[in-house]
Amino acid sequence: MNYIKKIFSGIAAASIMMSCAVSCENKDEKKTEKPAEEQYIPTEPPTESPEDRAKNRTITWLSDFSLDDQNGGESPVALKLFREYYGGDINYVPVTAEEKYTTFEYFLNCGDPIDMFPYDETIMPQIVAKGLFDPLDPYFDVLGVDEGLWDDMENVIDKFEYNGSHYVMPYDVSNPQLIMYSRKLVKKEKLDDPYELYQKGEWDWDAMMDMMSKFVSSPDAEGKRYGIAGEFGEAMLTSSGSTVVKYENGEFSNNIKDKGIASAEKLMKKIADEGLYNTNWYEFYPNDNSTLFYAMGDWAMGMTNAKNAKKDIMVVPFPKNPDSQEHYIDCDYNARMLVRGSQNAEAVAAYIKCERVAAQEEAYKQLEKSSLSVKEKDAYGKWKPFVTEEQYDAIQSYLEDAKKTPYFDFSYGMSDKMYGTGDFTYNSRGVINNLTHSFLKGENAVEKWEQMRDDMTEKVDEEIKRFNGQ
Repeated sequence: MNYIKKIFSGIAAASIMMSCAVSCENKDEKKTEKPAEEQYIPTEPPTESPEDRAKNRTITWLSDFSLDDQNGGESPVALKLFREYYGGDINYVPVTAEEKYTTFEYFLNCGDPIDMFPYDETIMPQIVAKGLFDPLDPYFDVLGVDEGLWDDMENVIDKFEYNGSHYVMPYDVSNPQLIMYSRKLVKKEKLDDPYELYQKGEWDWDAMMDMMSKFVSSPDAEGKRYGIAGEFGEAMLTSSGSTVVKYENGEFSNNIKDKGIASAEKLMKKIADEGLYNTNWYEFYPNDNSTLFYAMGDWAMGMTNAKNAKKDIMVVPFPKNPDSQEHYIDCDYNARMLVRGSQNAEAVAAYIKCERVAAQEEAYKQLEKSSLSVKEKDAYGKWKPFVTEEQYDAIQSYLEDAKKTPYFDFSYGMSDKMYGTGDFTYNSRGVINNLTHSFLKGENAVEKWEQMRDDMTEKVDEEIKRFNGQ
């Protein structure tokens, strides 16, 4: 792909110009060469720039997934860039997801070289606090921070600052939690179009509740109806705009009594109490017209279209808190961690830069868009998964919004007491898991938000004291 070779053309051109300049200077020096006794002889050899030190290095990557294609297909754009421009490569050390952290710490303790490790939401702050990673701040020059390469990620990166350093620098956001619906069904039921409401800034919790209530109570309903199916507890908590834990001036504080959290929890309970939630598991939007909305990550978009090819499916982010002017979208943050003491730190930074370049390269997005929007049927005459151009463009715009108003809660990365499933009961689950599941699942362990809030407050306080060193 020619565009891959062009991405670093500006950097490459600058390097060529510098080489030419050095060459010319050397020629000039030969013409005016001074006597040996007058020549300055440096006491130390010239040092390489961080950019040069990043080149021709092999990074050891310990992870439960490969950065390359293991099925004989093309390598990802970022890896191609790293190989072609920096002359680097990846030494992949596979490990299971369950043994990822124990193996990682074993390697470190034994002195085995590991350079890069995958980011996940459990890393910050508990794993970082163990001192297993180094900050990326010393390598901002290699990362291209001053080149404007990360400008649209600035708000996201700021959210991850910890102890005055940047251990996590997300190069992109992905997998937004969305709501899928049939415009054909919405029109038939004489309801407002959520996408049009979103464009007007009117897509909020109240609008969603009003639509679900009308749909479920319609006199024309045939059979049991539901307002929404899928997974949306975390998306609803995120849409409140309030985090369970705050981090300001190097200190954590308990924010569970925040008004936004209370509103989100009470709304989840109302959705369950009024029978609006379809608790059955679906991998795509239900195609029997029984359910108005389907909440899931964008991974379900392709199959949803395939199973509902004639229903004019559209997608919107989770509605906003009526008390907020902003949409806070639950999504994943894509990042790589620099392992403590890596001898290839500059190369790791260079690889992360390649990930960043690939994430924002318009040509790559167009290729992705083209490949996803292909509509074709299989040998049995059934539609294969696809994403329409309109859906793709809408999802990309939601991801851009997520960069402008990012949501990051340190609660998810503190411990299993804060974010863990336990044995799936109220007393064993982590705080976040109870906040996002208990009311929606209709459990009888707690009846009111105030009771859950009081139950969870002590657990949050305990974790905060631990991280604040009290």
